[in-house]
Amino acid sequence: MSTSAKAELFRLLPSVDDVLRRQGTQAIVAHFGHDATVEAARALLDELRSRIAGGEMKLEAIAAAVDAAPLEIERRLRDSMAHSLRPVINATGVILHTNLGRAPLSREALEHVVEVSQGFSNLEMDLASGARGERDVHVDRLFAKMLGSGRGVNPAYSTGEWMGHPTKPHISQNQGCVGHPRDVATIVVNNNAAAVLLMLNELAEGGEVIVSRGELVEIGGSFRIPDVMAKSGAALREVGTTNRTRISDYEQAINEKTKLLLRVHRSNFEITGFTEQPSLEELSALARKRGVILMEDLGSGDIFDLRTVGVHGEPTIAASLRAGVDIVTFSGDKLLGGPQAGLITGNRELVARVRKNPLFRALRVDKMFYAALEATLLAYLREDYDAIPALRMMRLSEEQISERSERLMRKLPVTTPQVNVKIVKTQSVIGGGSAPGATLPSRALAISSPNLSADEIARRLRSWETPIIARVEEGRVLLDLRTVEPEQDEVVLRAVEKVATSN
Repeated sequence: MSTSAKAELFRLLPSVDDVLRRQGTQAIVAHFGHDATVEAARALLDELRSRIAGGEMKLEAIAAAVDAAPLEIERRLRDSMAHSLRPVINATGVILHTNLGRAPLSREALEHVVEVSQGFSNLEMDLASGARGERDVHVDRLFAKMLGSGRGVNPAYSTGEWMGHPTKPHISQNQGCVGHPRDVATIVVNNNAAAVLLMLNELAEGGEVIVSRGELVEIGGSFRIPDVMAKSGAALREVGTTNRTRISDYEQAINEKTKLLLRVHRSNFEITGFTEQPSLEELSALARKRGVILMEDLGSGDIFDLRTVGVHGEPTIAASLRAGVDIVTFSGDKLLGGPQAGLITGNRELVARVRKNPLFRALRVDKMFYAALEATLLAYLREDYDAIPALRMMRLSEEQISERSERLMRKLPVTTPQVNVKIVKTQSVIGGGSAPGATLPSRALAISSPNLSADEIARRLRSWETPIIARVEEGRVLLDLRTVEPEQDEVVLRAVEKVATSN
């Protein structure tokens, strides 16, 4: 195409002002705003000029594109201004899926968030006195009841049992008691990494923190315990070996610079075989003997007794406090089943010290997180575990999931030659760095095709109106029903039907 011919085609394109004056465009401006509409119109015209310059457009195509300009501008604006953060259906079988937002919130938690966020709230006001209060009280009182304190001891302690964990009474010692509830206080920051950073900065800055080499973990995003410690101003002192650390290793490492003994839960891996690790009771006795603080980073934050769903070996917050740990840090959006948060709980005097640290204000959370956390904790106190979505998914039996999968299969059309769908046994995992190695028996819809790769089927499911996130195993796409909410079944059915009937 000659230069003069292209020039003639360029002249067919309207100016941005001409586009804005076209019928229908004013409604777009009113909805999306003038500047955004101008930007979209300019981008469209630039694209058309580029295509003309490349010889891709003829007269008829240009005329059609100009006529359709308002509709194309509206489509582009809707795409660019749509929410990027979207709900998805988790069919991976990973209950606390980090990439999918970890623990889903309960209906009660969501309602309470809306209730206290759409207007004003008593976040930091004592309604009885009318004076300024502290935001911590909204959840501190609930943790005190659940974990035991002088202000409200859970009756389970009096019988020597807490959520299924037997205890033996011991004689109280200097810094709290082993086997009995202590005066527990709790404060909240924005995640567990922040909780660990804050604790180390307040309690060990300028001193040494003793940690077993087998506990120098790295969590997602290359986030490492030694790096957190370096930022806190505390010095790391490693003891023991990767697989074996004895209480004598800690005792020999304690010196005049030692401020803290730190136990870190290996949240996302296991060490098995020729291993050794001192008990928390041994560490607690050593800490009291040598006058240092014992802190535990539990990470996942287990309050519910996972043994009831067949998962063993996951430490609980209550057990750590009973064993004599002074301070425990853990997450709100893992096994607790609440919003993202970092919880610091333990000895009331130590927690009060941490609360005065300037970093606390920088790391604290707002009313929405407190509302969601408060509602979640109230469900625990009512023992209404099925109200917490993550716990409900863990508690589903293999038989319940099997019956549900059979119902879904009966609703599916006959399997086509292009796609095969069948029910298979599978294993769900808790995820989120919790209970590494533990699995829960489940059922999944397995989709395979001679014409479509498993990756292509998974891509099509992710492109659904509500994206469906599955996992690929052995050339098949698995939709694990443990993590799919029952009200999402119809959406999954429609998506599978579409995949099965399309080429």
